[in-house]
Amino acid sequence: QVQLQESGPGLVKPSQTLSLTCTVSGDSITTSPAHWSWIRQPPGKGLEWMGVIAYDGTTYYSPSLKSRTSIFRDTSKNQFSLQLKSVTPEDTAVYFCARGNSVQGYRYWAQGTQVTVSS
Repeated sequence: QVQLQESGPGLVKPSQTLSLTCTVSGDSITTSPAHWSWIRQPPGKGLEWMGVIAYDGTTYYSPSLKSRTSIFRDTSKNQFSLQLKSVTPEDTAVYFCARGNSVQGYRYWAQGTQVTVSS
Protein backbone atom coordinates (compact mmCIF):
# COMPACT_ATOMS: atom_id res chain seq x y z
CA GLN A 1 0.00 0.00 0.00
CA VAL A 2 1.65 3.20 -1.20
CA GLN A 3 0.75 6.24 0.83
CA LEU A 4 1.97 9.82 0.76
CA GLN A 5 1.58 12.10 3.76
CA GLU A 6 2.24 15.83 3.64
CA SER A 7 3.34 18.00 6.50
CA GLY A 8 4.12 21.67 6.89
CA PRO A 9 2.56 24.97 7.88
CA GLY A 10 -0.65 26.10 6.24
CA LEU A 11 0.06 29.81 6.59
CA VAL A 12 3.10 31.63 5.18
CA LYS A 13 3.84 35.32 5.20
CA PRO A 14 4.62 37.19 1.96
CA SER A 15 8.29 37.21 0.96
CA GLN A 16 9.02 34.16 3.09
CA THR A 17 9.64 30.57 2.04
CA LEU A 18 6.91 27.96 1.72
CA SER A 19 8.13 24.56 2.90
CA LEU A 20 6.31 21.24 2.70
CA THR A 21 7.49 17.69 3.23
CA CYS A 22 6.07 14.50 1.75
CA THR A 23 6.63 11.25 3.61
CA VAL A 24 6.28 8.11 1.49
CA SER A 25 5.36 4.69 2.85
CA GLY A 26 4.99 1.43 0.97
CA ASP A 27 7.57 2.40 -1.65
CA SER A 28 11.11 3.73 -1.71
CA ILE A 29 11.76 7.09 -3.31
CA THR A 30 15.09 5.74 -4.53
CA THR A 31 13.64 2.80 -6.45
CA SER A 32 13.87 3.04 -10.23
CA PRO A 33 12.01 4.32 -12.20
CA ALA A 34 9.71 6.27 -9.88
CA HIS A 35 9.35 10.03 -10.02
CA TRP A 36 7.98 12.18 -7.23
CA SER A 37 6.21 15.44 -8.02
CA TRP A 38 4.76 18.53 -6.43
CA ILE A 39 1.54 19.91 -7.91
CA ARG A 40 -0.62 22.79 -6.76
CA GLN A 41 -4.14 24.05 -7.40
CA PRO A 42 -4.94 27.72 -6.78
CA PRO A 43 -8.53 28.57 -5.84
CA GLY A 44 -10.82 28.19 -8.83
CA LYS A 45 -8.02 27.09 -11.12
CA GLY A 46 -6.64 23.87 -12.51
CA LEU A 47 -3.75 21.75 -11.38
CA GLU A 48 -0.29 23.19 -11.95
CA TRP A 49 2.75 20.94 -12.02
CA MET A 50 5.60 22.53 -10.09
CA GLY A 51 8.48 20.12 -10.27
CA VAL A 52 9.72 16.59 -9.83
CA ILE A 53 12.55 14.63 -8.31
CA ALA A 54 13.49 11.30 -9.81
CA TYR A 55 14.64 8.16 -8.04
CA ASP A 56 18.27 9.13 -8.65
CA GLY A 57 17.84 12.66 -7.29
CA THR A 58 17.55 14.44 -10.62
CA THR A 59 15.20 17.43 -10.49
CA TYR A 60 13.13 19.29 -13.07
CA TYR A 61 10.98 22.36 -12.54
CA SER A 62 8.16 24.22 -14.22
CA PRO A 63 9.70 27.09 -16.21
CA SER A 64 7.36 29.58 -14.56
CA LEU A 65 8.49 28.56 -11.07
CA LYS A 66 12.04 27.41 -11.68
CA SER A 67 13.72 30.47 -10.22
CA ARG A 68 11.90 30.11 -6.90
CA THR A 69 11.48 26.34 -6.49
CA SER A 70 13.66 23.69 -4.92
CA ILE A 71 12.86 20.02 -4.46
CA PHE A 72 15.15 17.87 -2.39
CA ARG A 73 15.01 14.59 -0.55
CA ASP A 74 16.05 12.82 2.61
CA THR A 75 16.47 9.21 1.61
CA SER A 76 17.04 8.04 5.18
CA LYS A 77 13.51 9.19 6.02
CA ASN A 78 11.99 8.35 2.63
CA GLN A 79 10.91 11.96 2.28
CA PHE A 80 11.00 14.62 -0.38
CA SER A 81 10.38 18.29 0.23
CA LEU A 82 9.31 21.44 -1.55
CA GLN A 83 10.59 24.93 -0.97
CA LEU A 84 9.07 27.91 -2.76
CA LYS A 85 10.87 31.16 -2.09
CA SER A 86 9.61 34.74 -2.02
CA VAL A 87 5.96 33.81 -1.91
CA THR A 88 3.11 36.20 -2.67
CA PRO A 89 -0.66 35.85 -2.21
CA GLU A 90 -0.73 34.44 -5.77
CA ASP A 91 0.97 31.35 -4.37
CA THR A 92 -2.05 30.55 -2.21
CA ALA A 93 -3.16 27.08 -3.27
CA VAL A 94 -3.70 23.49 -2.27
CA TYR A 95 -0.35 21.77 -2.61
CA PHE A 96 -0.07 18.07 -3.41
CA CYS A 97 2.76 15.61 -3.56
CA ALA A 98 2.30 12.61 -5.84
CA ARG A 99 4.11 9.73 -7.42
CA GLY A 100 4.53 10.30 -11.15
CA ASN A 101 5.41 13.12 -13.49
CA SER A 102 3.86 15.51 -15.98
CA VAL A 103 4.60 13.19 -18.90
CA GLN A 104 3.30 9.87 -17.63
CA GLY A 105 0.73 11.14 -15.16
CA TYR A 106 0.24 10.45 -11.47
CA ARG A 107 -0.89 7.37 -9.60
CA TYR A 108 -0.65 8.06 -5.89
CA TRP A 109 -1.51 11.39 -4.28
CA ALA A 110 -1.19 12.85 -0.82
CA GLN A 111 -4.21 14.43 0.83
CA GLY A 112 -3.24 17.98 -0.15
CA THR A 113 -2.32 20.90 2.04
CA GLN A 114 -4.06 24.26 1.91
CA VAL A 115 -1.34 26.90 2.09
CA THR A 116 -2.40 30.51 2.43
CA VAL A 117 0.05 33.33 1.84
CA SER A 118 -1.05 36.27 3.95
CA SER A 119 0.34 38.78 6.37
